[in-house]
Amino acid sequence: MTIDMSQFYQVFFDEADELLAEMEKLLLNIDLDAPDDEDLNAIFRAAHSIKGGAATFGFTDITELTHVLESLLDRIRKHEMTLTGEHVDAFLSAKDVLDMLMGGHRHGTAVDVAAVQTLSARLHGLSEGKAAAAPAPAAPAAAASPEADASGNFHLRIELPAVSAKDVDALAGELGLMGTLSRDILPDGRAAFTLVTSETAETIVAICAFVLDPDALRITDARAAAPAASSPVPASASSLHDTAVPPAAGSQAAAAPAARPAEESKNHGRRATDKEAGESSSIRVSVEKVDQLINLVGELVITQAMIEQRIATLDPIQHERLLNSASQLSRNTRDLQEAVMSIRMMPMDYVFSRFPRMVRDLAGKLGKKIEFVTKGAATELDKGLIERIVDPLTHLVRNSVDHGIEMPEKRRAAGKNEAGKLTLSAAHQGGNIVIEVSDDGGGLDRERILAKAKQNGLPVSDAMPDSEVWQLIFAPGFSTAEIVTDVSGRGVGMDVVKRNITAMGGVVDIRSVPGSGTTISISLPLTLAILDGMLVKVGDEIYILPLGYVIESLQPAPVDVKEISGQGRVVKVREEYLPLIPLYQIFAIDPKSKEPSEGILVILESEGKKAALLVDGLVGQQQVVVKNLESNFRKVAGISGATILGDGGVSLILDVAALLRSSRQLNADSLCF
Repeated sequence: MTIDMSQFYQVFFDEADELLAEMEKLLLNIDLDAPDDEDLNAIFRAAHSIKGGAATFGFTDITELTHVLESLLDRIRKHEMTLTGEHVDAFLSAKDVLDMLMGGHRHGTAVDVAAVQTLSARLHGLSEGKAAAAPAPAAPAAAASPEADASGNFHLRIELPAVSAKDVDALAGELGLMGTLSRDILPDGRAAFTLVTSETAETIVAICAFVLDPDALRITDARAAAPAASSPVPASASSLHDTAVPPAAGSQAAAAPAARPAEESKNHGRRATDKEAGESSSIRVSVEKVDQLINLVGELVITQAMIEQRIATLDPIQHERLLNSASQLSRNTRDLQEAVMSIRMMPMDYVFSRFPRMVRDLAGKLGKKIEFVTKGAATELDKGLIERIVDPLTHLVRNSVDHGIEMPEKRRAAGKNEAGKLTLSAAHQGGNIVIEVSDDGGGLDRERILAKAKQNGLPVSDAMPDSEVWQLIFAPGFSTAEIVTDVSGRGVGMDVVKRNITAMGGVVDIRSVPGSGTTISISLPLTLAILDGMLVKVGDEIYILPLGYVIESLQPAPVDVKEISGQGRVVKVREEYLPLIPLYQIFAIDPKSKEPSEGILVILESEGKKAALLVDGLVGQQQVVVKNLESNFRKVAGISGATILGDGGVSLILDVAALLRSSRQLNADSLCF
């Protein structure tokens, strides 16, 4: 009987991904002066395991490369050869090439055979005690920009590396806002765009850096490349940003030391034992099965709410046993929901682990010295959110490396340590997770931001508090000439960062001190599937307020409510005037009363701003299952989703952040008396 080995391919690829990630993590943490033997053995075992699996499935290209890699690692772990920075650079390059080969077998993506041969020769040379000659990095083109046409537009040909269709669509959406965009497919399957725009190539690179590594991007003059548009354009003087051939990993070693990530704790002795124990006590389950289980638990939560509503009118003495059983069912349902939701929770290390390598490479490219520190990598977040937070964090980390942390000589002149510190942390705060990207660089320039905002026609004043000034960098298209580079741009793409965070129900806050650094804080709900809500009633309608936004509820005295001509009403709450949002007016509902003193005010807070929401009454608190309204109906302003109540009726979940933003626009001067 012949066994179809292809059915096991996915298991091999998943395990290989884990082994390569662990190898990269160990290499970035390794101490060159005194490498830990267990680390060296773990790196060797990873290469050996990949080699064995590849040989089993007949992936000869992976087998041959890992055999050379394994031989060099074996000599180092047996102390026949001293580990050097050049070895680490070569091993990291091997990880990248193995990723590429895996992608070729898994997804059929293009494989750079020349890169494989070059790396293999380099590893052979190192194994023999010789430094292999590395290819020189591509020289930058003489011309930084093409010539604009008569109408002032540039005609750009943008060739992407091998990325997912989702990333291609995301870039098409962003670039399409900048001009006339067309797309096609190159012979090797990669996507390419032709863009007619008034923006420069540098700005396009900064936008693309939000999704992919700009070093793998190729931008040329579309008019010069027109005859060969159907095939990759060769390097020429018309190239604007051509780094298709990455520089040798060790080429920047002398310019800047590698950025070394520092973890909170490190236990060498138990690492192998813990890993083996974890592998023996876990199983692989597809995400689709987990999502199906979560949907069923969501329906169970709704059914349990229906039962509670039905028995609420029963006599507690006559039906004591039934009510006790229902109470027990409620507790078990909540425990089950929490247990099932924990299956989808993933540690932030899934995201954090990709940044040490990126920071190391960027530091070498820019000639900077950076100590990268992660905190709270074990903090867990819902899988759906953790995958969507990767791109915003990538953009923020690039900004900190490129624009936040100064060059070594500038830091020395300012009396700082020449090695800048970049910290990425995560922690739970109540029902949210707070992720912070913090650097000890030069901080944001308030005067420059205000000047640029005035130039762009934004409504600003010199009396604005710092917190509002920093938020200006999230305005679409906000940038200055000094902060746009081929790596990133503080301002270019920042509006995309905030838009993506807001779409996840999160908020972004910035704290910056000139000369001391900048911290960007992202607050996200732990999950978007089930939330604790407060039910409020307006007229005959019931709405859900996410409990995380609610501070308190009160009934104001008539004297505390003030009318501001042309600006609506405000209410005085403990010497603070808050804008009043009449919910009945927003959704055109006939309320029981339009007077705040006869209703209930729910005090809400979002993005550091407060407002008072006028409702007829409070119904209670309840755990609700979030249903997507946009996919089942259409997008409704001020509504983030819907849920099914215990009586089977549909209730809308309010988008508190959107309500408060619209309130601030309508009551811009309401706090000034």
